[in-house]
Parts: sequence; structure tokens; C-alpha cells
Amino acid sequence: MVRKNSAITILGMHTMMHCCLILFFLGGLATISYFRSYNQEANVKLFLTATTPYANTSTKVFDHSKQMKIIVTPTTRTCDLFSGKWVYDNKSQYPLYKEDLCPYLKDSYDCQTHGRKDTKYLQWRWQPHDCDFPRFDSNAVVEKLKGKRLLFVGDSISRNQYTSMICMLHSSIQGDKKVSGDLNGSLRTFRATDHNISIDFYWAPMLVESNGDSPTNHHPNDRMVRMETIEKHSRHWINADILVFNSYHWWRKPIVKLAQSIGSRLDGPDQVYEEIDYLSAYKMGLKAWSKWVFTQVDHSKTKIFFMGPTTIHSRAKDWRGRNHASCYGETEPVKEGGLIRVKRKDSKMLSIFESSLSKLKAKGVNLHIINVTQLTQYRKDGHITVYKKYWRPLTELQRKRPELASDCSHWCLPGVPDIWNELLLALLG
Repeated sequence: MVRKNSAITILGMHTMMHCCLILFFLGGLATISYFRSYNQEANVKLFLTATTPYANTSTKVFDHSKQMKIIVTPTTRTCDLFSGKWVYDNKSQYPLYKEDLCPYLKDSYDCQTHGRKDTKYLQWRWQPHDCDFPRFDSNAVVEKLKGKRLLFVGDSISRNQYTSMICMLHSSIQGDKKVSGDLNGSLRTFRATDHNISIDFYWAPMLVESNGDSPTNHHPNDRMVRMETIEKHSRHWINADILVFNSYHWWRKPIVKLAQSIGSRLDGPDQVYEEIDYLSAYKMGLKAWSKWVFTQVDHSKTKIFFMGPTTIHSRAKDWRGRNHASCYGETEPVKEGGLIRVKRKDSKMLSIFESSLSKLKAKGVNLHIINVTQLTQYRKDGHITVYKKYWRPLTELQRKRPELASDCSHWCLPGVPDIWNELLLALLG
């Protein structure tokens, strides 16, 4: 009996051990399966993040999520308006106005009038990845701007945007509307008198005093600035309710002359100056502007925006195009995910741009950056190129090779700047 019971006991122990081994083996398989599944999911997420279109691969100025957010109703999540893609849309409201019905385009941005035949560039809309934003609605705009002065300050890109805005309003709101000039042409004013709306543009390409301050004769071979005299311009900005600044392209000359004497003409024969590199000059210019914004603007009354730099499409090889070609003849945007090379010069300037404006925001200034840099990178098809009035006769070489005379900085209207203004109006709340 004893031996029989012992055998049964030993057999039971062996059975239990086998069961434990089997359970352990099955548990291990389950664990391995779980971690394999988890890792695969993690890898997929990483892959999607790394290949998301318009991902930040260079300077922080492209980190849209830290630049500007707008609350999307009815949820409480935020939306990055500047991370998105261009969508061809020939069935909705684009273009927002007709070129021949806007009287402010004459000899400026009216590409169709000057011979452009293709029209597809007129019908692209910007679509953020994670949300929609309010499209242009004239009634809503009137409510936002009634009794206010909206002032664009900057260079010809800023004037491009200003012209877009007044065309949008002229074509959509009722009542008396007119444009006038002042300050020897430095100030342009659009008035919608029935609604007490003022949309202005002030020419100041470098924000501080410069030898490019003439609104009509501003093509010097060099750049000269006087940092101490921003008040020459800024006294005309002080009573605006909404300020939209743009200053970038004029600072890209390798050398900038820094005037030393105050009270004399910048282009005078006895002017004493110091030559500094463009990066140092740009940093000093933004510092002078920032000081004015911090000390002179009533931040409880005035909303301040700064436009991000726009893309110049003067070299087709930047988007894998033909060597020695430009934006001339382009009729389609760069395809989503296409290569857009950022020049080293621009990369350094963009870092200064972001750093300078971030320091101002850190002081508590409610400054908003409208980051159209990436948005414009893809629109090589939207430029004026040769469809404009030339104020100087073309050379024989330019006639033979139109790409050499193409304007790949400014934009046809209607066109890309209309989207900038839709974003601006959406962000005004």
C-alpha cells in the first residue's frame, strides 16, 4: 500500500510539473505575441510621424504647433492652421473675386490681363490636416473690422497682401468704397465708409529708416539703414487696431551699411557708415522693431501679427526642376512631399526671425506669427512671372529667355495671398 500510494504521489507530481511547464510555455508565447504586436504598432506610429507631409525638418520657424493655434468649435482641441496641403477646388468659391472687377490691380498683379492663359492656379484652397477654418465671409468680416483700422506695414510682399485684402472686400461688401494716398505715397488707404472700415498699407521695407523708403524710387544697389530712427515710420502706425508686419527679403543683401550720423540724409555725400553682415543687420533691425512694439504699443487695444517669410521660386532645381530654369511656365504646385531646398542663408535668417519674435513673446507681448513659409513653398505656379507691366525695357537676352525676366517673388491676384488673408481673418476671432 505504501509503495502504491508513493507511486501515485510521484505520478501526480510529474503531472503537475508538466502542466506548469505547458502553462509557462503558453504564457511566454502570449507575452512575446503582445510585445511583438506593441512594437509593430509603435513602429507604424513612428513611421507615420516621420513621413507626415510638411513635417519640420529644418529650423524652428517651421514648428507650426508652437507658433499659432486656433480653437476649433465645438470641441476644445486646438488646430494648427499652417500644417496642411493644397487641394484643387473648382467647385466652391475660388477665386474669391474676379480680376477684372477689382480696380486696384491695374498694372500690378493682374496676370490674366497681361496675357496669362492658364487658370488652374486660381482654384487651389489651403486645407489644414486636422480641421477646417472659417472661409471668407463678407458679413463676418464686416463685423470683425467695423470701426477699426487694419494696417499692413512692410515691403512689396506686404503690398501684395494688402491689395488682395482690399480686392476681397471691394468685391463683396456694399456701399461707398475708395482708395487714397498720403505721405508722398508711403501710405495707401482703403475706406469702406458705410461700415467705418479702414484698410491701410504703409511702405517701410526694412521697418527702420532705410535708403529704400521711397515708395516709387526704391531700387538702390546697396542697403543702408539707420536703426535709431524707427519713429520716422512708426508714428504713422500707432493708432492702428490691427498691425500686420512683413520684413524679410530686403535684408538678404550680403552687406548692409549702418548709418552712424543722425539727422543727415542717408544717401548724402558726407554720410558716415559701418558695413555689417546681413545677419547682424537683420537681428539689429528686429531688435529695434521689438523695442518699439514693447514700449509704444497699447497691447490691450492693438493686435499684432508678423507674416512669415514667403518663398521665392527663382531656381527650379530647388524642386528638382530643370537647371537654369525658374518659375516661368509653371502651372502646377510642387507635389505633396516634393523637395524644396531651403538655402543656407534663409535657414540662418529664419532662425533669427524666430528667436527675435520669441523673445518678444516671452516678455508677454501678444504677438502672432502667420507662418506662410511652408504654405508658399509649394506654390511655384502662383507667381506673376512675365505677366505684368514692365517699367523698364527688356534686354534682347530677356526677350529670348523669358525666365530671366520672370518675377518669382510676387503673386498673381486673385491667388495665393488671398489664402493668407483668409488665415488672418480667421485668427482675428
